[in-house]
Formats: sequence, C-alpha cells, structure tokens
Amino acid sequence: MAVRQIRIMGDDILTKKCKPVKEMTGRTMELIEDMFETMYEANGCGLAAPQVGVLKQIVIIDVDDGNQYVMINPEIIGQEGSQTGYEGCLSLPGKSGIVTRPNYVKVKALDENMEPYELEGEGLLARAICHEVAHLEGQMYVELVEGELVDAGAEPEEGITE
Repeated sequence: MAVRQIRIMGDDILTKKCKPVKEMTGRTMELIEDMFETMYEANGCGLAAPQVGVLKQIVIIDVDDGNQYVMINPEIIGQEGSQTGYEGCLSLPGKSGIVTRPNYVKVKALDENMEPYELEGEGLLARAICHEVAHLEGQMYVELVEGELVDAGAEPEEGITE
C-alpha cells in the first residue's frame, strides 16, 4: 500500500467524469487499498478515485461508524430530507463552506468483490456519499457552497444545523 498524491482544486482531472469499473483487477484492488491509506493519512472521511488522479468510478468512505465502505460504480437511487452544515474536501485543504445535502440517501453500488449491494445512510454518511459521488461526475462541493468559504476550524458552532 502507498499514500498517493491528492489532487488539489484547479487540477483538470477533478472536473472530468469517471468511467465505470468493468472488472476487479489487481491494480484496481491496489488502488482501493492506497485510497484508504491516503484518506487516513490526510485525516479524511471519504475519497474518490479522481482525487488521486484515476478516472474510475470508485469511492471509499469511513465516517467512524465502525465500517469502511467501498462503492464501485455508485448510483444514488433515493434521497429524503435535508441537512445544512459545514463541509470540507481533501482537494481543497484548509477551507470549508456551508452546504445543504439530503439527510438520507440510498445508493446502489458494487463492493470490492464486484458484488452488487445497496447502502442507506443518514447524517454524516449521507453527506459523505453525496460529496464523493459528485466527484465522480467532476463536481466539487464549492459549487454548492452557500455564502463564502472559510478557513477550516473557524466555523462557528451555531452555523451547523442538521
């Protein structure tokens, strides 16, 4: 496993649509392992393949709920409610902004064994799923920010509503 370089906003690859994964290969499995190592090294809770320079539909998430999620070719198939709060991104270090996302999402995807599954998430997990799946479409959270970006860690507590 290896820590990969995280692409920073302004890098063209972050604006491109990713291609579906057709089969699991040794290289793809190594990419997934590297993505987890890279995400943990950067103290993140989610990472999409284009953030490490690979245009494949692969997302990983770990929101401290005791699970590591691997989503290959994810598709959001349901959403309800809304939550508004500060959101950041490993591709825009040191900044955050207020974003409204669904409070509940349901996603279908393939796992690392290329087996189909569905995942339902609320709160932070729902936010992370939406954030990472958007990366696969070449979109970053800054397109949804309400107001101005602020320095991460400077968010007022009263600004977070869920």
